[in-house]
Amino acid sequence: MELYEYEKEHLKALRPHLAECTVLLKSNGDFPLARPCRIALYGSGARHTLKGGTGSGEVNSRFAVSVEEALCHTGFTITSGAWLDGYDREIARAKARFLKEVKAVARKKKVPAVLEGMGRVMPEPDYDLPMDAEGDAAVYVLARICGEGNDRKAEEGDFYLTETEIRDLHTMQQKYKTCMLVLNVGGPVDLSPVMDLDNILLLSQLGVDTGLALSRILVGKDNPSGRLTTTWAAATDYSWVGDFGEEDDTHYREGIYVGYRYFDSFGTKPLFPFGYGLSYTTFAMSNALVTAENGRLQVSAEVRNTGNRPGRQVIELYVSKPAGRLDQPYQELAGWAKTAELAPGESETVMIDAAMVDLASWDTENACYVLEKGDYVLRLGTDSRSTEPAAVVRLAEDVVVRRSACRCGTPDFEDWKPEQPVSETPEDVPVLAMNAADILSTAPEAADQTDEHASGQSGEDRTAGEKTAASGEKTAASGEETDGTKAADETGQPADIDAYLHGLTDEQLAYLNVGHFNPKRRLLTMVGDSAGSVAGAAGETTRALQDIGIGSLVMADGPAGLRLARHFVRGADGAHSLGSPVPESMLEYLPGAARWAMQTFLAYRPKRGEEVRDQFATAIPIGTAIAQSWNTDFAALCGDIVGDEMERFGVQLWLAPALNIHRHVLCGRNFEYYSEDPLVSGRFAAAITDGVQKHPGCGTTIKHFCVNNQETNRYTSNSQVSERAMREIYLRGFGICVRESQPHALMTSYNLLNGEHTNERKGLMEILREEFGYQGIVMTDWLLPEMKKKGSKYPAPTAWKIAAAGGDLIMPGSQAVYENLLEALKSGDLSRRQLEVNATRVYRMIQKLGK
Repeated sequence: MELYEYEKEHLKALRPHLAECTVLLKSNGDFPLARPCRIALYGSGARHTLKGGTGSGEVNSRFAVSVEEALCHTGFTITSGAWLDGYDREIARAKARFLKEVKAVARKKKVPAVLEGMGRVMPEPDYDLPMDAEGDAAVYVLARICGEGNDRKAEEGDFYLTETEIRDLHTMQQKYKTCMLVLNVGGPVDLSPVMDLDNILLLSQLGVDTGLALSRILVGKDNPSGRLTTTWAAATDYSWVGDFGEEDDTHYREGIYVGYRYFDSFGTKPLFPFGYGLSYTTFAMSNALVTAENGRLQVSAEVRNTGNRPGRQVIELYVSKPAGRLDQPYQELAGWAKTAELAPGESETVMIDAAMVDLASWDTENACYVLEKGDYVLRLGTDSRSTEPAAVVRLAEDVVVRRSACRCGTPDFEDWKPEQPVSETPEDVPVLAMNAADILSTAPEAADQTDEHASGQSGEDRTAGEKTAASGEKTAASGEETDGTKAADETGQPADIDAYLHGLTDEQLAYLNVGHFNPKRRLLTMVGDSAGSVAGAAGETTRALQDIGIGSLVMADGPAGLRLARHFVRGADGAHSLGSPVPESMLEYLPGAARWAMQTFLAYRPKRGEEVRDQFATAIPIGTAIAQSWNTDFAALCGDIVGDEMERFGVQLWLAPALNIHRHVLCGRNFEYYSEDPLVSGRFAAAITDGVQKHPGCGTTIKHFCVNNQETNRYTSNSQVSERAMREIYLRGFGICVRESQPHALMTSYNLLNGEHTNERKGLMEILREEFGYQGIVMTDWLLPEMKKKGSKYPAPTAWKIAAAGGDLIMPGSQAVYENLLEALKSGDLSRRQLEVNATRVYRMIQKLGK
């Protein structure tokens, strides 16, 4: 198999970093092995190694290397071939039963089996295969897949281990002197029944070279240096205060106590805490020094490799805020630093920098971000449960960092909070004073800093003119339009209108607000293959205006690399994917006749003279794995690889990165997301964006804005969340990414927020553009009638309401959406000026990205 040069270069660039994404959870020193040897290989992921999740996270790469293949290539002798063959037979029978069950459920619900099966996890079956292979060592690779469209289940074979897996893992521990459990998973599983195992490695899902990465780690060519970005615990120890997976209303009652904020505040010991990870070597930290000047904190520490192998260490900075009027978690992450690779005995002084303004809490009563007076305890450690006080920063007065308005709506509950959080009073640490003037000198500018916004008045209760006046801006809304190109959108935000757009008809203007659509390709639109310019791309902006010189932007799905067709031809009417237009993972849910028709009649077949071309994309590690590296330079490298392939294949917008919070371990799309912590999420999304957007004509589309934390009834589920939780947990990462990297596009989520669709909620657009300073285009996720569940409590979103809220682009586009905008223009529900504001952003992005 001969690879193109760009494939070789990209894989070569990734390989040295893959071990950074893996987390050594337990170790007794038996690994790494001295050399390749005879090895007994077991488990679901041994031969069927997972490179990533399903749905938008799928990447049609040229190949993928399994653990079995990689170990053989490295020089290991696999002694358990009979077990692996037996497992293949067991899994084939289980798959046939599973598909039959899914189709039966779909018939009962009267929905297409393709939609019912999308993202469904087939539970690992129970079986009885003898573990009788001989070997110098044994490795059990436990795999779990998940994906878009369905959430994981709290059942055996998914979040829980099966009886077979528990039995076999204990058998392995007893039979083999040297053995390891390897987790080829996208998210946590409950390991409480097997915590007696001596060696556990979270391999994760690292793209095509997942198997190769493990083989190098086993023999010590690479040292795992990843750290967890979400807490791993026994099922009974997670917080069950809030709902999850409810069909209609999901209540985020836990408020800000998400992930480690909950565990640390209550002293509940997880199996493996946030930020945790071991190494093949050991480290010591000393000489911590904290300075507080000009509104910023600078923390340095010396890290020394005290073991006998080279390795990298991560130092994490947490802050414990004073609990005044606002309750506070025990601590929250404020920054981190990762060393270079240190040889045995080598040391490095790391530096962590943080701004005090970023530690502010949201005060809902006064609608502002505030640092309450008191002591801010700075803690250093290597995970959230190992932190030690390093200094105290003392504020003598409350400092209001930024005033705004409550813009997210109100849930039907009050946030739960602990009666008596865990607390400590540090002794013998430096106490540093900081004043309000220094802190405010580093505050980011926002459009609404006036006292009027501190009244707690909802942004939804004020008129556009009032909101504009409060921001101190002069706009057309206050009657001061002077040049025909200034206006205010219906969120009240000042906006330029490109003069060229005044000359367009209503119909042309509506097209700019709607994605390109072909009514004859409904199924392909549904599965994210609706672009005509690039084969297999998810969609593009309209091509209906090419005759007046307005090009289009092509969008490819993500977030583990570009999802494009492997093979295609380019004809006079565009690019056509070869083979079945529906992914194999979805084809298997179709009835036999439909599958045959799909492969026979709907699959494009080259005409005489048409050249068959290919476009193999590189599968990078899943989002959680990238974040587990705690290395934003590596994240930028991943973005650079994607950006290079975007340039090669003619893609302008990558529908990634995804940075929603790991609120609950059962969310089906957690593997795409980075962390339970918004600082980690925001910084990694920003780094990925920087890597992509260094390529001219290429941009990211950060998603899903916002609270897209379950797949159950994702189209019309209502997330009920408090303003404080929204500000401190679920929106913060988006703000960080926008301020640090200005992604060219942003995608709204399917769900509702406190009773209103996120893509229709003006308050969210105000936060995004006025407070975060966002300058790019806002598009919807793919809105399709087929995806709405019958009997849902809440309606599907309405096109004109999305446009009126300041949504620039409704994807993937359809005749019905286009006509809805025109009807709303005619009735007066939607102003032409608002469409011009939206279209200006799309039009200028088309110009910016070279189309």
